[in-house]
Amino acid sequence: MRIDGSAAIVFGGASGLGEATARKFAAAGATVLVADRAADRAAAVAAEIGGTWVTADVCDPASIEAAVAAATGQGALRIAVNTAGVGTPNNLIGRAGPTPLESFARVIEINLLGTINVLRCAAAAMAAAEPTADGERGVCVNSASITAFDGPAGMVAYSASKAGIVGLTLPSARELARHAVRVVTVAPGVFDTPMVAGLPAEARDSLARSVPYPRRPGTPDEFAALVEQIVVNPMLNGETIRLDGALRIGPA
Repeated sequence: MRIDGSAAIVFGGASGLGEATARKFAAAGATVLVADRAADRAAAVAAEIGGTWVTADVCDPASIEAAVAAATGQGALRIAVNTAGVGTPNNLIGRAGPTPLESFARVIEINLLGTINVLRCAAAAMAAAEPTADGERGVCVNSASITAFDGPAGMVAYSASKAGIVGLTLPSARELARHAVRVVTVAPGVFDTPMVAGLPAEARDSLARSVPYPRRPGTPDEFAALVEQIVVNPMLNGETIRLDGALRIGPA
C-alpha cells in the first residue's frame, strides 16, 4: 500500500504513539485525519502536519462512524491506525474485598471494544472503495501490548483487553481478506509515552533498565516506523508483532 496520496485516520493521534504515527504518515505524503478526545491537542497536531482533525471517542459508535466518514471525505480511506487506550491498573481483590466490576469493564470497553468499534467502521469504508493499482483496499493497524502475553500482577483488565486485541487480529484478517483489507497488530513494550511519563522517576528508571537491548524505553518514532512498514509491506497480515527490545515482564 502506498502511503503517498492515501487518506489515513489515526485514532489517539493527539499524543504519544498516535501522534508520532500521524506525523510519519503526513511526512510520507498521506492526507491525515487526527481523531482524539483531546480536541485542542488534536487540532494543534493537525495544524502542524497539514492535516485535519475530529473529536472522537472509541467507545461511541456514532462518534467513530462520523470520524471515518470525515476521513473518507478526503479520499478513499486506505489506512486506519488505533492507538487510543487506557492503562488503568486493577487487582481482583482490594482492601474491602472484590474489586468492583465496573473498574474492569471500563478498561475493557475502551481498549477492546473500542478497537472493535474502530475496526468495524474503518474496514467497512475500505471494503466499499475501489482497489488500488496493486489490488489492495486498505490496512488497519491495532495497538495491543506485550502484557497480552506476560501481564504482571495488578493488570488483569488491561492484559485481558490487550490479549483480546491479539485474539481478534487473525480472524479479522481472514474475514477481510476477500475485500483486500489487511489487519495487523503491534504489541509495544515500554515506550516513552505520556502514560509512562506520569510514573515516578524511580519507576521509569526501573522500566528502562528492564529492557535487555536497547536498555531504554522505545520512542514513539520507532513505533511509527513499524506502522509505516506494515502499511507498505503487503505480506504483513493477520499478525501481532512485539516491539519490545526482547523484554519479558516478570510476575510482580
